[in-house]
Amino acid sequence: MANSFLTDKMIKDTIGRQSPPVRLNVETGAIIKFAQAIDDPNPMWNDEAAARSGPNGGIVAPPTFLRSLGQVRADFPFDMPFDRALDGGSDWEYFFPVRPGDDITAIATIIDINEREGRLGTMIFTKTTVEYKNQLAQTVATQTNTSIRY
Repeated sequence: MANSFLTDKMIKDTIGRQSPPVRLNVETGAIIKFAQAIDDPNPMWNDEAAARSGPNGGIVAPPTFLRSLGQVRADFPFDMPFDRALDGGSDWEYFFPVRPGDDITAIATIIDINEREGRLGTMIFTKTTVEYKNQLAQTVATQTNTSIRY
């Protein structure tokens, strides 16, 4: 690539980098407010009486609730000169319900970084996996996302 930015060393030093842990204590009120904010009337997230007779035995967080942790990302080991960013999409896998009282810890790991030329010039694509674990060390979900810097 004529205008290549990433070197082999930069790629090697970046893949495997992890973020500091981000923690969130899950509260019933936060789950209910989140469900209201996204206009999701499912009683599994906002009606304790109905949720108790459901498959989870009580209120659980909607799948998108984990977004309320905010950004979980690892830093690059070099200065990134590209100041514009796009969300290239996310894939989620869910393993256990997130319940009120859970203490969720999220850690992001960079699993790939590469560059491509686009209409706007050099673009850096970074693929990251975020693992969300509860206080029982159970992985409740993973998110694999792609970010694009240009």
